[in-house]
Amino acid sequence: MNRRCFMQLAATAMAAGTSSWVFSKRAAAEPKKQPNILWISCEDISPRLGCYGDQVARTPNLDKLASEGMRLDNVFTTSPVCAPVRSGIITGMYPTTIGTHHMRTSHTGRTDELPTPYQTVPPPFVKAFPEFMRAAGYYCTNNSKTDYQFSDFSYTPITIWDECSKTAHWKNRPDKDQPFFAVFNDTQTHESKTWQEPEMTDPASVEVPPYYPDTLPVRKAIARLYDQIHKMDTRAGELLKELEDEGVADNTIVFFWGDHGDGLPRGKRWPYDSGTLIPLIIKWPDVIQPESVNDDLVSSIDFGPTVLSMAGIPIPAWMQGRAFLGDQKAKPRDYVFSHRDRFDESYDMIRSVRDKKYRYVRQYCHQQPFVQWIPYRNNSPIMQELLRLHAENKLTGPQKLWLSDTRPPEELYDCEKDPHHINNLANDPAYKDRLERLRSVLDQWRLETGDLGDIPESQLVESWWPGRVQPETSPVWFIPNAPENRGKSRITETAVQFTAPALVKFYCATQGASMAYTFEQGENARWLIYSGPIRLPKGKSTLRAQAIRYGYKPSKETLCAFTIS
Repeated sequence: MNRRCFMQLAATAMAAGTSSWVFSKRAAAEPKKQPNILWISCEDISPRLGCYGDQVARTPNLDKLASEGMRLDNVFTTSPVCAPVRSGIITGMYPTTIGTHHMRTSHTGRTDELPTPYQTVPPPFVKAFPEFMRAAGYYCTNNSKTDYQFSDFSYTPITIWDECSKTAHWKNRPDKDQPFFAVFNDTQTHESKTWQEPEMTDPASVEVPPYYPDTLPVRKAIARLYDQIHKMDTRAGELLKELEDEGVADNTIVFFWGDHGDGLPRGKRWPYDSGTLIPLIIKWPDVIQPESVNDDLVSSIDFGPTVLSMAGIPIPAWMQGRAFLGDQKAKPRDYVFSHRDRFDESYDMIRSVRDKKYRYVRQYCHQQPFVQWIPYRNNSPIMQELLRLHAENKLTGPQKLWLSDTRPPEELYDCEKDPHHINNLANDPAYKDRLERLRSVLDQWRLETGDLGDIPESQLVESWWPGRVQPETSPVWFIPNAPENRGKSRITETAVQFTAPALVKFYCATQGASMAYTFEQGENARWLIYSGPIRLPKGKSTLRAQAIRYGYKPSKETLCAFTIS
């Protein structure tokens, strides 16, 4: 067994732990049918919500959700930017393990010499967790962002979702008794929304972090973020009301989360708390006590395994994420990890580990300035203000740190005393033991998880797409189990006849391929996940199938008309 596989098996083989919050006593006494699960995700916000104590935020709907469920206070993403994070969330794996750590693989910006665009090819056993939910009977929808790095924006693997579009909705499931897992991704709080003038929030009311100059352009940008958070909260309220109106709220678990920290300079794209600490609120009727607060360390790669645990679906042993709720709840984490690699045009490599009190940051490219050339980020009014004042030599104190020409090789911060990460303790003898311990923890994590950051991106791409040519998934073969053919040979005709009872098994020669099928015709056919032999109905039917290997082209479609007598 290779190092990576061993690590992944070991990571999930741990005893269940206890938590700082309490399950409702009604849960054991009143078993319910398989729960529905609703995810409401948003972009680019730290915990700037009223329920987290933010006095400027206007978030009545999310505050109410927290009062009805649980607020989690120590939730961190694996990266301070969306695409790597979302690849980790959908697979339960560290982006640095599966090769999705650069932002983005689909980049087509100003630097033609980059090995982009391409699609990452994760290890063959890695699957998006909704595939397991679909196989267990869930109707899975995504509305509508993916950004998984192993598929392009024009195509999402048909094996992952029943629906993935701007109209995808749990209401569309054909059987209203079928449990659903539905994701709604709100983009209202994206960093680009802070590039306009504020509408409602008074710029004078916001807090300016010490690493920003306290000027009107900075205050306006922060105020605009609060405006967008308020709009996002309104949309979240509409989604929650739909559950009530349809009468399914009592059997629906609700997650609200952000994909990484604030979409402001030194927040987004930076593995400090400002870029990785996110809000997470969970409501689980009759199971989680209202107004619960959980301070366990949670990583964003834990979301998928936790959903599987809540739904009663076995968690694959290879997943690096840990369930923090449900029957398969694992021992709470001692540490969470995050990374920074290429962002758009500019390469970098940073690794960070955090426990409940301290954050250790290792700069592999410490000879470079903190602020690299990322043109998209430079649209930010705050970034423009920082660059202007830096050129005029008017930045002072902590404002100058991030605009330094070089970086310290290591950073250590007391996150309780120094939440903005200004006072680097790495060279303080009083913290030597803490520094050495976190160094060792980070080294061990990189070894155990098979961190791919040491391998040049061009070499990774060549290993996945030899000669920069995208491989194609092998087609599906139909293997019959009928009186005329007990699996001895595959079907080679496009029309066949068998005697009932007749089953058909699927085979694909591409390692790691998932398969989907439909009996419907046309471009809008609903594709189902293949999880075992299909019983063919009597009479005439036409079966279509396709195989999907993440990062490969989808297979050519296989089609056969069956007549079962």
